[in-house]
Amino acid sequence: MPEHDETRRAFLVGTAVGAAGATLIPKALAQDSQQPHQHSAAPPSGAPQTAGHAMNAGHGAFLSDDDAVTMTALTERLMPGAPGKPGATDAGVVNYIDLALAGAYADEQDFYRRALVQLDAHCAKTYGKPFHRLTAAQQDETIAALEQGKAPEFVWPTAQAFFNTLRTHTMEGMFADPIYGGNKDFAGWRLIGFPGAQPLYTPEDMVSTQAFSREPMIGLQSRAKKS
Repeated sequence: MPEHDETRRAFLVGTAVGAAGATLIPKALAQDSQQPHQHSAAPPSGAPQTAGHAMNAGHGAFLSDDDAVTMTALTERLMPGAPGKPGATDAGVVNYIDLALAGAYADEQDFYRRALVQLDAHCAKTYGKPFHRLTAAQQDETIAALEQGKAPEFVWPTAQAFFNTLRTHTMEGMFADPIYGGNKDFAGWRLIGFPGAQPLYTPEDMVSTQAFSREPMIGLQSRAKKS
């Protein structure tokens, strides 16, 4: 794995380990569905149109096939896989985001549509081809431009807003309970040594600094079936 990929992976894994207990249930999925989320505001005049990214027959619950390809490339660069180390694709992160945008994050659909239109425009102007066809280095350059707000094609959402939201949703899809559509086969939990929704922890477990391995790793769905 290239050093750049390993550094990004180490940062995200470290973040997940430090906040494992708080990130198992994505915040918006645990909130009342009637509460507005941060991206529900209408876009300003002059924001790009979204006809090319309207919901249509495609990937799954919300994303079109083309959008799913772009999202897969984006999330995999944010959380790259390597031999023996699952990445976003292995964990089904795009499936998680797809389902979330059709459900709890439905008020962010236009946010994503417009962001992907603007991403297309930025990549076409800068490299002459779409994001998923760029080299890994070019994709990283593009993501860095988003993070730093240096993609002038972005009006609404801003480049930084899209980067921050996408990174958050990638982390959720990687490390949240599999019941929400990501963390396939507990890929994220296995990566950080998190045991899942165990029925009981002993006092020794609570103070141990070693990965919990006494019981099989289980999620909320397995617990519900036993109730």
